Amino acid sequence: MKRQKAEKSGRRGETRAAWFLRRKGYRILARRERTPRGEIDIVARRRNLIVFVEVKTRATPAELDFAIDEYRLERVAAAAEILAPKFAPNGEDIRIDVILIAPRHKPRHIENAWMG
Repeated sequence: MKRQKAEKSGRRGETRAAWFLRRKGYRILARRERTPRGEIDIVARRRNLIVFVEVKTRATPAELDFAIDEYRLERVAAAAEILAPKFAPNGEDIRIDVILIAPRHKPRHIENAWMG
């Protein structure tokens, strides 16, 4: 039951993050894009930039400080590398971002979170 609740909360967070990105001028290209190396929560585009987004949802803003780490970012980067030819076939710039979501707080958008 706890896992189902976490899954539902995560999906709500991803939906909120997608709306947040749309308001910032991004077009959502895909959600929950799976690869053998991991999943990308959101793939978005703004002009000539493709952004692979990891979304983390927690109950409080304080918990968000520990929601993302180098291991998780490495998984996102590996998945993005696999998906890059699909979403950036013409040499578009690529970036990995993180959006942190907590109820009743503005989403925190960390641009270019992975600089590996």
